[in-house]
Amino acid sequence: MATQYGGYMGKVLKIDLTTKEVSEYPFSDRERELFIGSKTMAAKILGDHLKGTEKAFSTENLLVVTTGPLTGTGAPSASRFNISTVSPQTGYITSSNCGGHFGYYLKKAGLDALILTGQCEEKTWIEIQNDSVKFHNADDLWGMKTTRTQETLDDKLRMKNGRVRKNGKICIGPAGENLVLYSSIVSNDRVSGRGGTGAVMGWMRLKAVCVSGTKEIPIYDKDKMIAHTKKWFKYLRKHPLTGDQLPRLGTAGLVSSMQMRGMLSTKNYSRGQYEDFEKVSGEVLAEKYNIVNKGCLTCPIRCARTVEIDGRPVKGPELETLVLLGGGILNNDLEAVLKWNYELDELGMDTISAANTLSYAMEANEKGLWDNGLKFSEIEGISKIFEDIAYRRGIGNELAEGSKRLSEKYGGKEFAIHAKGMELAAYEPRKAVGLGLGYAVSNRGGCHLNGGYLVILEGLGLSINQTTYHGKADLTMMFQDLMEMISASGQCLFTSYAFFPAPLLKHPNSWYVKLVNGVLPYCGAVVRLMNKYPEMLKLHLPVFHHTKGFEYATGMKMTFGHYMRCGERGYNLEREINRRFGVNANKDALPSRLVKTLQDPKDPTSKVPLEKLKKVYYHARGWDSHGLPTKKLLKKLEII
Repeated sequence: MATQYGGYMGKVLKIDLTTKEVSEYPFSDRERELFIGSKTMAAKILGDHLKGTEKAFSTENLLVVTTGPLTGTGAPSASRFNISTVSPQTGYITSSNCGGHFGYYLKKAGLDALILTGQCEEKTWIEIQNDSVKFHNADDLWGMKTTRTQETLDDKLRMKNGRVRKNGKICIGPAGENLVLYSSIVSNDRVSGRGGTGAVMGWMRLKAVCVSGTKEIPIYDKDKMIAHTKKWFKYLRKHPLTGDQLPRLGTAGLVSSMQMRGMLSTKNYSRGQYEDFEKVSGEVLAEKYNIVNKGCLTCPIRCARTVEIDGRPVKGPELETLVLLGGGILNNDLEAVLKWNYELDELGMDTISAANTLSYAMEANEKGLWDNGLKFSEIEGISKIFEDIAYRRGIGNELAEGSKRLSEKYGGKEFAIHAKGMELAAYEPRKAVGLGLGYAVSNRGGCHLNGGYLVILEGLGLSINQTTYHGKADLTMMFQDLMEMISASGQCLFTSYAFFPAPLLKHPNSWYVKLVNGVLPYCGAVVRLMNKYPEMLKLHLPVFHHTKGFEYATGMKMTFGHYMRCGERGYNLEREINRRFGVNANKDALPSRLVKTLQDPKDPTSKVPLEKLKKVYYHARGWDSHGLPTKKLLKKLEII
């Protein structure tokens, strides 16, 4: 269906894997205006199909791969694509964002999105080139790890002149093939890691999809877009977070700050500090092991680390992997973490859920609930454990189910650290209670990003009171909605870091920064007013280049207030779909360790006051007491 807007290719392709029927899926310009792209576009497609009875491993489920309107336009860090589906981990819809080249080449093939449904009769990989779709037998690829799979696919795409056709790929590893509930989808060396998307693709008997094309990505006002993009790149390169900390240390640079503030998840979230944190810190990673920085297409931040494993340069670990496979299991061997990170990517497995499941099993063994032989700080044989999980051998067959299901079998629910079945990220929320709320209410489960990442205010950017409940609910809503829209646009969420004016970060001990930190939690009423009536904000903020960039790329009007409203619509749409699958206030929960046990026995505020936060949050969002959007709100947002 053609479009009048720039940034879009105007076509969504649907492939029924059972019948091999290929068709165009209608998506109108009005739907583009309301649901923008990427994860919100995917939610709209899923919402139009799912009734709430569908299982992840069924022909009724869909795997929806979407781009945003800024994907491939040259905007900073705009190579992102999204994969949404019913999660085998949570039973609700999940979305997983990814870098790499696939989103760019999907648009070069003339597509904004790809919808996959059904199940292949045989093991299959799909080749899409412009308007051509070909199905290939994947028997020879099945069982391969992710790097070898992609290298073999390049050989298959080699042209007569010997060159490999430029293409983007998504593929699964052995974990996805064997339906590990937290298996991932890999593109180049980037990972769509969370929610078990790889298991859905494995159930579909689909090993890989390769896309290529020669279509031009349209831009509404190319001259203005180019000029604006130059300013945007310059701004990001000068900002202390996106121009210094992330390029210099990557996300791993947060380890020391998290340690200092008691946020560093240690020994399965039993405490917030690790005595050997320096041995697994970003500084040591950068100094001893980093070869070169890498970034996705059009990324000025270049936060990815490159390390050497077995004489080969490979992607290094992000913060989550470093923390959870470091202090999370009481391991201070950084070289081991580098190796495991590579092995998990090769197997196609989410490092966050794998690490947290491992730490749950270690504590269950320590407490005598499950005699599995796994012990904190004893790391010999961990590589074999990960292999066993991917191939569902021995104890690995149980670990492949994740910590929630293990705790239901063996006990220890209070230390199975998950929300809605998805294991939490590396931030210990008892010293970042706003993020604790975000974990609980996140649509996809224990996700720091979908949870609003309020930890950026609670010590990792600004330094507001970490454990007060004041203002946290309203700020969480605002940050969730803004990040929802950044993802919908097709950009990396790291571009949002530059939202904070540089002086607030460069001079943390100045009187004006201390004033901001002290006052901000008590601005909940002001933030709520902006959240409720964003149409008042008919402006473009100089620290937030996203809105003008969106206008120049697409031709849609996009003030800061409208940007917030679109993000709110997307967040509520996912919540409304999850309602059909049984989500309500009771499901917005955290394990009792985080809400009842004090991290610091001397500090009565060092736990997540979740019920108090949820009550304020639901009211701020306009949800009812059951934690669900009201019909009035859904009509206001034009969801129904």
